Amino acid sequence: MTHSQPLVLSVSYPAESIAILTVAGEIDVDSAPALRTKALELIRQGRAHLVLDLAAVGFCDSSGLNAMIAILRYAKDRHGSLSLAGSPPHVTRLLDVTGVGELIPALPTTAELVSRIGARDGGAGGQGPL
Repeated sequence: MTHSQPLVLSVSYPAESIAILTVAGEIDVDSAPALRTKALELIRQGRAHLVLDLAAVGFCDSSGLNAMIAILRYAKDRHGSLSLAGSPPHVTRLLDVTGVGELIPALPTTAELVSRIGARDGGAGGQGPL
């Protein structure tokens, strides 16, 4: 019998329009709604560009994938973006197999993503797309 790891979410704000949502634990049918709710809340608060740091995610199923797609749509509707940092191999494979990896930019670190977002925004933390 396996026990799922509880989902732990923490947030940092490296720039005016960017939030990094660090996700640890397992993203499944029980925890995906919490991830989606927190992400949409950050976007509503004016953090149009959201980076999910997934380095500490031990498991992600289709519920997590659906949450990411919903977050991406919500961000794009508000002229923002969703990016992924530190995706473990099992998450990368899920994204690639489903084609979602083509829609959501991913880089190894949050620093690289924040730099890229800042460069596309003209360095001013504006609302440009990733």
